[in-house]
Amino acid sequence: MRAQQVRIIGGLHRSRLIRFPDKPGLRPTPDRVRETLFNWLGQDLAGRHVLDLFAGSGALGLEAASRGASTVVLVERDGAVAESLRENVRALSLATAQVVRMDALEFLRTDQRVFDVVFADPPYADADPPGLAAKISSHLSPEGLAYLEAPSPIADLAGWHVLRRLKAGNVHAHLLQKTP
Repeated sequence: MRAQQVRIIGGLHRSRLIRFPDKPGLRPTPDRVRETLFNWLGQDLAGRHVLDLFAGSGALGLEAASRGASTVVLVERDGAVAESLRENVRALSLATAQVVRMDALEFLRTDQRVFDVVFADPPYADADPPGLAAKISSHLSPEGLAYLEAPSPIADLAGWHVLRRLKAGNVHAHLLQKTP
């Protein structure tokens, strides 16, 4: 299996490479989209608790850790991919990052923690933005933000406000906040 790599674009570990296995369906969020996302979120994530569901390459969660997030939980169900995440966490000495090998939807069902930022980039074949957003809702702090990638634009989600959106290639990126 060939190793893939992507570069962290900001923070303490800027320009460092993270490696991940070449697996079908594993598609790291492109640099341009990550740059836009972290412009939306702010460059410094100090004090924020971050959840990276369907972590895959770890590009989003490791980027958040590089930018000072207090905690980052990376959830990945594939064993080889989870191990590559652990290797990247060790290589970058990220004491604030935790890798959980588990199905993302099972994690949402069983874990009770609340986060300030949730990244959700599910496999497009399994994409269900309304269902996923509903499951994320109970894990998001009142002022928290959810980032959701989907194969098509998300119009309206009950209980959510789309703050920002972006289309880059096949990626439809959305920054969401729960409606009060």
